[in-house]
Amino acid sequence: MMTNALPWPVYRLKEGQPLHLPLMLMRVSAGFPSPADDYIELHIDLNKHLVPKPHATFFVKVQGNSMEGARIKDGDLLIIARYERPRPGKVIIGFLNGEFTVKRLGEWKGQLCLLAENPAYQPIILREDMDFEVWGVVKHVIHQP
Repeated sequence: MMTNALPWPVYRLKEGQPLHLPLMLMRVSAGFPSPADDYIELHIDLNKHLVPKPHATFFVKVQGNSMEGARIKDGDLLIIARYERPRPGKVIIGFLNGEFTVKRLGEWKGQLCLLAENPAYQPIILREDMDFEVWGVVKHVIHQP
């Protein structure tokens, strides 16, 4: 389901729809390939593992390169937990002065700030006169091929 109240697409998982995919009970070699069909033993529900609280979990697509050092690239899909407490060191989605941004919550020169993971971007020092809210904590990154 897509919510259109935000400046970019934000997706929410429809509750009650498990996604069962095969899970192999062996490790995959990074060397030569081996047939794995005989090793499929169970099924895994990715919703259960990646989205433990669907009512407070959202998906957003990344636009830009400010978080490449955190392995978050343009076009990646982020799984955002609104239920998780934001703490310094966590990568968060913030709503700053009317715009969404993905940054690491941190401290810089003794003040709370938003840190990019790309040296081309300066820290954003959070001041009282700024309109800022942590919208959620990034739990997982799904890279695009």
